Amino acid sequence: MPRSDFDQAFDRLASERRPFAVATVVRTVAATAAKPGAKAILLPDGTILEGWIGGGCARSAVAKAAAEALADGQPRFVSLMPEELLAAEGVAAGEEREGVRFARNRCPSKGSMDVFVEPVLPRPELAICGESPVALALIDLAARLDMARTLYAPGLAAAKASAADRVVDGFTFDVGGTSDRYVVVATQGKGDEAALRAALSAGASYVAFVGSRKKFATLRERLAAAGVSAEDLARIRSPAGLDIAAITPDEIALSILAEIVAHRRAGARSAPSAVPAGETEPGAAG
Repeated sequence: MPRSDFDQAFDRLASERRPFAVATVVRTVAATAAKPGAKAILLPDGTILEGWIGGGCARSAVAKAAAEALADGQPRFVSLMPEELLAAEGVAAGEEREGVRFARNRCPSKGSMDVFVEPVLPRPELAICGESPVALALIDLAARLDMARTLYAPGLAAAKASAADRVVDGFTFDVGGTSDRYVVVATQGKGDEAALRAALSAGASYVAFVGSRKKFATLRERLAAAGVSAEDLARIRSPAGLDIAAITPDEIALSILAEIVAHRRAGARSAPSAVPAGETEPGAAG
């Protein structure tokens, strides 16, 4: 059975990792252009890419709800009514009660319409540079964290990266999309400097380097001498991960994922401090 234009547009945006909202008419009263079940895909700027939810009388309120939903990731419920019905309900346009946002319907038809607006946001991306044991352990352990896992490694054999959602031959990051991106450089001697440069240019909210303090200090000096700003260098977490006295690749990967979860759930605020003086350095393999 051929897929509808709506479904094709939905799949295309999702595959391109672009944020959008789906508006669904769930109830109408009296005369309205759109009927229950009508759907539309809205882009962040309010453009209706596909579908139909009525004319201009409804679009402005729905577009505003879509923008808000995409901003905070929470759905919206909009109830459009003519002025006299708003007054009868004792509410004003723009007012919200018990999760329902009321809006004025200025159409001559005087109909009412309830619309559910749901954001569709790309999954956060876990971007891992390298083919080291820690890199491959990260790909495996992150499978249950609802993150898009991309492995960046020059000349990597496909069989080694079979668990990744996507494999990129090199350290070239795409710069599109608005989802959160978390980058871990686990190259461990194979392209460390190139991978760190790429990671800093990737627009990531989290950048970590798997390696010892001494090794990162040397790399930091090289990057600074090459013109990388002190502000950018300060963004790199090294050693990577929370302090759980990790030793094996799986343990180091677990400590890094724990730090990413803490960082993500804290709304990009600083994650817990990595290593108290004198303790084991998580992520200090190589």
